[in-house]
Amino acid sequence: MADIILRAEKLSKHFHLADNSLLIAVDDMSLSLYRGEVLGLVGESGSGKSTLGRLLSGLADKTSGEVYLSAEKQPQRFSRKDFQRQAKQLQMVFQDPTASLNPRMTVAEILSEPLVLQGVKVSRALLLAWLNKINLPERALDRYPHEFSGGQRQRLGIARALIAEPKVLICDEPISALDVSVQAQIVNLLSALRESMGLSILFIAHDLSMVRYISDRIAVMYRGQLMELASSQALFDTPQHPYTQLLLASNPIADPRREQLRMQSGVSVEINAAEPAMASDKGTGCSFAGRCSHTLAQCYIERPSLKSHVNNHQIACHLVV
Repeated sequence: MADIILRAEKLSKHFHLADNSLLIAVDDMSLSLYRGEVLGLVGESGSGKSTLGRLLSGLADKTSGEVYLSAEKQPQRFSRKDFQRQAKQLQMVFQDPTASLNPRMTVAEILSEPLVLQGVKVSRALLLAWLNKINLPERALDRYPHEFSGGQRQRLGIARALIAEPKVLICDEPISALDVSVQAQIVNLLSALRESMGLSILFIAHDLSMVRYISDRIAVMYRGQLMELASSQALFDTPQHPYTQLLLASNPIADPRREQLRMQSGVSVEINAAEPAMASDKGTGCSFAGRCSHTLAQCYIERPSLKSHVNNHQIACHLVV
């Protein structure tokens, strides 16, 4: 997987709040997505995952840093023409399938719109082929979004994103608004489309079990920074960063007996929700130092850099040498 298709380099996004304070949503972050892979992105609410996805797609303006798509540097602020050009290569699936679909448009109009904007002629046969790919009947073409379930609407959102055949798909919490019984169906659909279309996917989610299932590699974010990056198996089998260990320990196990044994043994750790996940200032030390039980003096005065260890397992922690 040496071919990088999407890359962020020292990317930052700051928000100036009404009280004149500064909110750092993404903090000097570098990350690469390889051609044909699924990269999972996890972290608790407010860690900056969705903001990063919007920066990569051009939906949010960068404070600093660069984004490269197929080795082409992306503009600081996207114009209409920039979006039209990028749409051929990168698309996004959003968290809320109801809000992301125009309620006044039929399914045929929704699926046709991305191609019409690209000046591509749309045939009914193509629309029906995509309905077949997402397991919806032919009669769905003339219906409106409110006539479908949440899972079906998300399937339509995926079809709309992919009908123009982009190479990169950013999925921003695509399953969090869905019933548990439907989540696996959406993940399996994405996996099948990835194989058939050669897609590269950035999969942003809270559900660690689903992220593990679909991802080749997983990146862990905290306060806008990258804490750990490794293959899916390595991250779950041998998590190195204390924050990653905390996330995994807080993830419930599907087997009730195993979960009960873990709770009784005291292995499960609750995340301290009292401390905000986003940074209000850059600081000088590790952003996780205030919640870590293994800190060194160095953790409070020097921000750890992301370093590669065995099998390219990357960790930003002074404890790992």
